[in-house]
Amino acid sequence: MSYTALYRKFRPSEFEDVKGQDHIVKTLKNQIKAERIGHAYLFCGTRGTGKTTIAKILAKAVNCEHPIDGSPCNECEMCQKMNHHTSMNVIEIDAASNNGVDNIREIIDEVQYSPTEGRYKVYIIDEVHMLSTGAFNALLKTLEEPPSYVIFILATTEVHKIPITILSRCQRYDFKRITIEVIANRLIELMEKEQVDVEERAIRYVAKAADGSLRDALSLLDQCIAFYFGETLTFDKVLEVLGAVDIEVFHHLLSVVLAEDVPAAMKLVEDIVITGRELGQFVVDFTWYLRNLLLLKTSEDAEQMLDVSSEQAAALKNHADNLSVETLMRYIRIFSELSNQLKYATQKRVLLELAIIKLCKPQMEQNYDSILDRLGKLEQQIANGVTVSAAQNPMARAQASLESVSLAEAQPVELPKALPEDLKEAARQWEIIKGMLGGSVRAGINDATPTAQGDTLVLVFDKAVSYKMLSEESNIQEIEQAIKDCIQKEVKVQTKLLEENQSKKNIIDISQKVNMPIEYED
Repeated sequence: MSYTALYRKFRPSEFEDVKGQDHIVKTLKNQIKAERIGHAYLFCGTRGTGKTTIAKILAKAVNCEHPIDGSPCNECEMCQKMNHHTSMNVIEIDAASNNGVDNIREIIDEVQYSPTEGRYKVYIIDEVHMLSTGAFNALLKTLEEPPSYVIFILATTEVHKIPITILSRCQRYDFKRITIEVIANRLIELMEKEQVDVEERAIRYVAKAADGSLRDALSLLDQCIAFYFGETLTFDKVLEVLGAVDIEVFHHLLSVVLAEDVPAAMKLVEDIVITGRELGQFVVDFTWYLRNLLLLKTSEDAEQMLDVSSEQAAALKNHADNLSVETLMRYIRIFSELSNQLKYATQKRVLLELAIIKLCKPQMEQNYDSILDRLGKLEQQIANGVTVSAAQNPMARAQASLESVSLAEAQPVELPKALPEDLKEAARQWEIIKGMLGGSVRAGINDATPTAQGDTLVLVFDKAVSYKMLSEESNIQEIEQAIKDCIQKEVKVQTKLLEENQSKKNIIDISQKVNMPIEYED
């Protein structure tokens, strides 16, 4: 006899076996007991949450000769026929491959004939959102007023694609993602029946990897059991089969990032690649790891929300104590952006290495959270007594100026006395103000030379394209708001385009008047 996959072998045959959808099960059982059965149902939710399973149980229950508390008895003739897929009363249609008007017209023709046995003919249309517009229109009238012996059950993972005219004719049931706890308990129960020895930690990882889908969890577990057939399925073996990474690797990676040890970080990436780990999954898991750290940092009861052991929770807490909220948010932003890029990338390793280098070297970025991260590190070094002096190369001087603009220990050279105090402060904070702007505005303002005209900040351009873009009222307002948020004062901003015979060399750049003689010394 051929092998049956776990998700097929243990598909629930009655409502009591359905896990994680109690709100739907209770409603349907009450309808059957009260004989208030609807004529059209819409089951929507993510994959593997039980839509088709409950549809089949409902079809069996409404035709059962001796229902028990609204659930099918699985013993009568009708139940047995449906269990063996020989009943003519349940018609399953895959709308992905039968999505035309002609397919729906066949259904319309068939519903005119009453069932040869049982009480109801039940049409289960899976992935109903795949129907064409014409097919939906053809279904409308029959769906609204079907014969008394017909029930339609529509199932979809993309309810937003269903026309409102269809939605208004159905009872809608939203299937929830199944929790890790419920999935893990069900897997443990089934493994006892299968007499397979599996570590609880391995079960919980599979449950988490399934992302709310019990069917996916059973498929993943089936794959792991097949790979290590006859052996005890341990946590490490599950990681190996699924191409996942142990949390200890994340601890190590974060440690080398905090130490700004780029060679060690690259060696760690090399080890991950050599062991065959899937880089896309690694990025997703590390982002989730950073999310846990952020929860620990921002919530008092976060440990109750984390699905980790007490030892892992202690290690997470230790790392969270060494990180600021701003730094964690920057890390999460970088890896979230990386996750989107990896979907279409051919050189995934290169993108991962670049992202890790960004974590180690915040000076590579001009984002507001990167500036805050750099300022925090500089303040920490000064608090620890590290001497800071002027950089010799232009890049280091620019970095030192940016990283020290808000420190009380730095002594800036005063701007000319005739310059208003608001403009002086804006000049000192100019790099931070630029970092607070949106992408396109920030790119445009980099082409501008900030200067003063009375009490107005004038942005002088020699490129017409940047001048035109930054002269838009909405962009001017964004710059003025960024200045206000930074220095808590309002400054009027204007733009100016140089004529062909003019040069920027004759423009006084007020942001260059702030001179910060500092540099890191290890």
